[in-house]
Amino acid sequence: MIVENEDVLHGSGHFSNEPFTDFSLPENRLAMESAIAAVKTELGRSYPLWIGGKEAWSEERIVSINPAATSEIIGEVSKAGITQAEEAMQSALGAFQRWKKTPVADRAACLVRAAGLMRERKHTFSAWLVLESGKNWAEADADTAEAIDFLLYYAKEMLRLSSTNEHQPLIKLPGENNVLTYIPLGVGVVIPPWNFPLAICAGMAAAAIVAGNTILLKPASTTPIIAYQFYSLMVEAGMPADVIQYVPGSGAEIGDYLTSHPKTRFVTFTGSKEIGLRINKLAAETAPGQIWIKRVVAEMGGKDGIVVDETANLDAAADAIVASAFGFQGQKCSAGSRAIIVEDVYDKMVEKIVERTSVLTIGLPESNAPIGPVIDRASYKRILSYIEDGKSQGRLVAGGHAGPEGGYYIEPTVFADVDPAAPLMQEEIFGPVLAVAKAKDWREGIAIYNDTEFGLTGSFFSSDEGRIAEALQEMHCGNLYINRKCTGALVGVHPFGGFNMSGTDSKAGGHDYMLLFTQAKLTSRREAVQ
Repeated sequence: MIVENEDVLHGSGHFSNEPFTDFSLPENRLAMESAIAAVKTELGRSYPLWIGGKEAWSEERIVSINPAATSEIIGEVSKAGITQAEEAMQSALGAFQRWKKTPVADRAACLVRAAGLMRERKHTFSAWLVLESGKNWAEADADTAEAIDFLLYYAKEMLRLSSTNEHQPLIKLPGENNVLTYIPLGVGVVIPPWNFPLAICAGMAAAAIVAGNTILLKPASTTPIIAYQFYSLMVEAGMPADVIQYVPGSGAEIGDYLTSHPKTRFVTFTGSKEIGLRINKLAAETAPGQIWIKRVVAEMGGKDGIVVDETANLDAAADAIVASAFGFQGQKCSAGSRAIIVEDVYDKMVEKIVERTSVLTIGLPESNAPIGPVIDRASYKRILSYIEDGKSQGRLVAGGHAGPEGGYYIEPTVFADVDPAAPLMQEEIFGPVLAVAKAKDWREGIAIYNDTEFGLTGSFFSSDEGRIAEALQEMHCGNLYINRKCTGALVGVHPFGGFNMSGTDSKAGGHDYMLLFTQAKLTSRREAVQ
């Protein structure tokens, strides 16, 4: 169990992760079915912006649809334009002057209360994820559990960071009292992704606000209602309503505007490489009236892979490859979209991968099917285009077609005999597509793995300790796993973030993360001379 609220606030407990729900138990299945039915009664509502702690409506709307049943409208949210974005910025600036003075213990208590409320309504939040993002029960449950973990972990981390006794002590100098404290940055723009629309949204927002910053929250346009539910929860938990400004809108319009704004102190983003690079470029330009260098925290994606040598447990490796490639339809930045197999066991491994892929059935996430839809029509068309082009890059051994009508379904697809330089092996597809390449030996396998512009997650399967030691040294990624899948990082256990074009290696869910939302201030006081 997670530590009780008082333990988090007073530092007497130890953080542990929120347990996942066992849906094999009839009572848990019934609870989830009931939650989905209840959420479905709320579909089709309209939602406002929240600016300055008040509702704000706009004529333009963002329509959220169920990707598994595209005729079903999840809801409509007001769409912020430049005028509303500027109003939100001014409100956030004013709120910052108050919120930064709020004691750290009070800010942390808000996160702890929010975690408690989310735990009480865990299946309800998961039901929203099932319907708006197309996650099956297990994926949605893990998303909600991670959100709870982030809220509690960052509350405890900020308490730790604010304690001068527990943080690294300074060298004592006779006659002086020297103290290093961590103070907030200012107003930030938080841009979470659609693939973990609760967990990453909660994590990015919680870290920023518990540090004393105020934020403008611009959720992904495909999953804005889950972000609205999170915002409402935070206010219910006691957060002043203007600490977060809820401003869904166009990235090209208000995203660029706020990134370039002279009063924006930091931007934290999770999403594609292309948008992350654009944010970094815009933030690097100094706007008139700007008096700081903006801080960018970016997690941008990956082309992750699993290397398997001939000494590995082949069944365990095949299980891990299929789970990493097709969990949530491959729509994870950590998804293992490449499998690199040494030639001695290549044919056996391809057979095992195909065997496991062929039993994955497509269906409605609300019915807990293993494979659901991809997020939207643009993704659907792009992924199918990659599959069609892939037929000339490798040998199609599983899938390769669109799924049932009515939603954005695509069959789990496997290509074998893919050249390491082919687009299937180099470009992030972000869908249920796995490319398999052959290596002459394990060292070439590692070289093929490293031959990418990304560097987020990877995995190495072997029973040879010498090879494992070399893989640990040579495989260049932020999160490297041995003899397990390359997805499923846990808060506080696997600090998450990558190298190269995978982002700024921000290590979400780790001890370093809160430093990104604070600045260190040294105060030195010399004793008065009598």
